[in-house]
Amino acid sequence: MSAAPESPLARRNPTVKLALLFVVSLVLVFIFDPVTPAVLYLLALTAVAASTRVAPTTLALLHIPFIAFGLGLLLVNALSRPGEVLWSAGPLRVTVEGLSVGGSLALRTLVIGVLAIGFTLSTDGVKLMHSLHQQARLGPRVTYAVLAGYRMLQEMPREWRTIRQAHAVRAPLRADGSLPRNPRALGRAAFGLLVVALRKGERMAQSLESRGLGLSPRTTWRTVTVTPADGFMAGGVLAVLAAVLILSGMLGFLEGFDALVN
Repeated sequence: MSAAPESPLARRNPTVKLALLFVVSLVLVFIFDPVTPAVLYLLALTAVAASTRVAPTTLALLHIPFIAFGLGLLLVNALSRPGEVLWSAGPLRVTVEGLSVGGSLALRTLVIGVLAIGFTLSTDGVKLMHSLHQQARLGPRVTYAVLAGYRMLQEMPREWRTIRQAHAVRAPLRADGSLPRNPRALGRAAFGLLVVALRKGERMAQSLESRGLGLSPRTTWRTVTVTPADGFMAGGVLAVLAAVLILSGMLGFLEGFDALVN
């Protein structure tokens, strides 16, 4: 699944987008209040939905892994972090501090997740490789390895469907004719996907080595440039990020590492 080729975000330089994703993620590491990442998430979600032109249902489905991980962070912190007890039942207790820090970490996960979704949906693998080689000055060994890994991630959903269909040939089906979804059946499919990925990775490594990557200077076939629009995008994202942080601090919501020891 990818964004429309003519979508605004798909036309932007991949290295610039990757750098912005890194900067926003780095800033979020130092934020531990739930309000600031919540505002950033709403802004990021709106921007990604508008600039990638992806169907809302697709965007929602791609959120599932990040929502699951975020809920795990919320529950662990709410039940284990000391502080003012908000609710208790036997050995279980939920603290205000745990909910605050856990909510911050969960929303941080969603912010990074939606930005990663936008980057993945709007970035062509070949263009990313050329951009990393030209703008980030990475060598061919690294850039082709990135491309290989990127392609493998894109093909994993198809590999998963193939493995599940292969299991359906001999596996007993449920009463409605669908494949079983118990942990054992899903674990067998996940193990098969791991084996396929390892074998494919080994073949890719051998193929890259046989082409002698990095043994001699290489020319660039496709030129990827940084345009003024990329600069405007970077400036706009950084300006919005700074404005949210400043406004959150002025309103008294912004918290750093001090929230972990209060």
